[in-house]
Amino acid sequence: MSTVANALRTLRLHPALTNEINVTPMIDVLLVLLIIFMAAIPSMRKSIDVQLPDKSSPPTEGTPSIVLQLDAAGAYAINGSPVRYDELSDRLHAIYDARPEKVLFVKGNGKLRYGDIVAAMDVARGAGVKVLGIP
Repeated sequence: MSTVANALRTLRLHPALTNEINVTPMIDVLLVLLIIFMAAIPSMRKSIDVQLPDKSSPPTEGTPSIVLQLDAAGAYAINGSPVRYDELSDRLHAIYDARPEKVLFVKGNGKLRYGDIVAAMDVARGAGVKVLGIP
């Protein structure tokens, strides 16, 4: 009987093992990842502020508009005058340094990639253009 009593006492001292998964650490890790992604998403967004013209307002008179045109081949032109990409920044600086109104209209061909037009807009911003319009 002593061996049976010892076996019963051993079972009472050592609780039985459970086969359940402890999900508390997994939930903690998921919450930390959620907070990290929520903090990282706003910094990943890149955008350009766009102001669409009101169609009901008449055009204003003043200095003539400057239009940067991009054709399907990727060539640039400012008001019809052809410009190479490496000269674009210098030409825009020459135009906009003396102008009080720093507005540029960018007219791109529909076959161009979006990134090509954004690159031209970025060069214009670097040259001092404050407002970009897309007709």
